[in-house]
Amino acid sequence: MTGSSAAARKALSKIACNRLQKELVEWQLNPPVGFNHKVSDNLQRWIIEVKGAPGTLYANETYQLQVDFPEHYPMEAPQVWSSLFLGWLEFVGCWLVIQF
Repeated sequence: MTGSSAAARKALSKIACNRLQKELVEWQLNPPVGFNHKVSDNLQRWIIEVKGAPGTLYANETYQLQVDFPEHYPMEAPQVWSSLFLGWLEFVGCWLVIQF
């Protein structure tokens, strides 16, 4: 995970802030199975824990993703960092999809 990029990021636009707040509420009401958003006061950087899929090499493991949202989200894609390669990472709409 990177910490040094935090100072270089620009503040979220009003559109990005509103969109992320809406997505965070949706996540809290209907959390994706196997994913956990670690609560923080930083709307621009989400830390997400991913549980390994049962029956795979990753079963019973928990991995962490850092998602950094740019100033003009959703018109610009977020950056996703992981301490471990988990498979193919792909964005579909606003949700991260991990394919094994």
